Amino acid sequence: MRVGRRWIELAAVAASVLVGQSNGFAASVENGKRVFMRVGCWQCHGMVGQGGVTGPKLAPGPIPFDALSTFVRSTNRAMPAYREQVLSNDDLADIYAYLQSIPKGPDPANIPLLNQ
Repeated sequence: MRVGRRWIELAAVAASVLVGQSNGFAASVENGKRVFMRVGCWQCHGMVGQGGVTGPKLAPGPIPFDALSTFVRSTNRAMPAYREQVLSNDDLADIYAYLQSIPKGPDPANIPLLNQ
């Protein structure tokens, strides 16, 4: 099932309201994807947040923004903490909008090749 552009725009607006961005604009899915790639999130979490050997799955269905933000800012695990000087609050909100925009994959039960 493809997620329509209108749904993505509505999700981005909802994310910006929940996040409380100071600039009053909706979080940007497109900028979120760019920042996700630029700051290196993809290296551990995969190109679409699917997770990998060194990083857990982030999408689809990311954890609540407050939990993600707290972890990103103060983690003491294998992931480096991203201070606001490196990753602004607006960019973090955009990353969250990007993660929210990633659609859920197909149900394995509905993939004929997997059910032979």
